[in-house]
Amino acid sequence: MEAVAKLRNYPTSPRKMRLLADLIRGQKVELVLAELEHNPKHSSVPLRKLVLSAISNWKQKNEGGDETGLVVKTIFVDGGRTLKRMRPAPQGRGYRVRKRSNHVTVIVDVKGEDAKASKKAKPARQAGGTATNKTKETKNA
Repeated sequence: MEAVAKLRNYPTSPRKMRLLADLIRGQKVELVLAELEHNPKHSSVPLRKLVLSAISNWKQKNEGGDETGLVVKTIFVDGGRTLKRMRPAPQGRGYRVRKRSNHVTVIVDVKGEDAKASKKAKPARQAGGTATNKTKETKNA
């Protein structure tokens, strides 16, 4: 069973956070934690805490199950609120500075479970197309 953790209104641009999110998407949790711990980017610290929170949420849902097979199933970064500030510019003007923030959502799950749950039977196509062709042929004849 998957577990979700969310980070809301973190004050860095979504573009910068997506660089880190792309690094860890689909990888094992142990590798993700090691990679984020040694990453020099400023956003790696809260992202590491978020992955740890997702692991903790998964343990609570699965009653302390073994987390060795956990992977980052889904991670996405959405834009949060943007604070608009003014910066002095030449000739009495003012430039607008947009201080962006983002929301990060991480979903962790055991690798084998998501494949089992996603297999569903596809609905069969109906053979109604041949009847319309026959009626067109009889009208033309």
